[in-house]
Amino acid sequence: FPQGHSEQVAASMQKDVDAHVPNYPNLPSKLICLLHNITLHADLETDEVYAQMTLQPVTSYGKEALQLSELALKQARPQNEFFCKTLTASDTSTHGGFSVPRRAAEKIFPPLDFSMQPPAQEIQARDLHDNVWTFRHIYRGQPKRHLLTTGWSLFVSGKRLFAGDSVIFVRDERQQLLLGIRRANRQPTNISSSVLSSDSMHIGILAAAAHAAANNSPFTIFYNPRASPTEFVIPFAKYQKAVYGNQLSLGMRFRMMFETEELGTRR
Repeated sequence: FPQGHSEQVAASMQKDVDAHVPNYPNLPSKLICLLHNITLHADLETDEVYAQMTLQPVTSYGKEALQLSELALKQARPQNEFFCKTLTASDTSTHGGFSVPRRAAEKIFPPLDFSMQPPAQEIQARDLHDNVWTFRHIYRGQPKRHLLTTGWSLFVSGKRLFAGDSVIFVRDERQQLLLGIRRANRQPTNISSSVLSSDSMHIGILAAAAHAAANNSPFTIFYNPRASPTEFVIPFAKYQKAVYGNQLSLGMRFRMMFETEELGTRR
């Protein structure tokens, strides 16, 4: 936890990992914790998603804890229908619209009435802040294609989107249409300024973790998956397998999965 948290803060603040970080002798290099609560947030300015987690350090654990962690890893999560598109220059121009691939439109949007000429409808999508955006979905052009027209430029300007940013539409289990964005990695990602943007907050979380480890009390952390490639909250079963399932020695070479903005997941 401490190293990963420090790397996340350093990445978001463009500072050296070891700069001005006090030494906490009661804070071990890793903490085995129970996850008491997790709340997902989205920054009001950037729509960046981050998690607020309440963790409880544990001093001992048995096979039951390992089995529960393994079971959680194996549980199948419901897969919602979605499509994601990286915006082009025409998608973000004020006089154009958003071109939707045919298969994506047929999979995500309500079906059009093709007896109309041209086939068109209004659709509504809800963003992470519970704001509802209304778009005109029309099928037209030569060759014919699916477009979002009226309402799209308001969304682009309201979210301050540029070519290279991505938009995702999701059809959830209640058949509601949800809408999100992912900005191109033009600059280091910051968690909300009110959450984690100062040295005092960084040191405060480390101090809280050290106190929790010494007194067996809960503490709260914030985790932004895009701020740093370091995963400092890891399922217990995954940790056990990595530490005890693989015998590593000095000088040994190994492969590690990582994700980049441009190329996705690579080895």
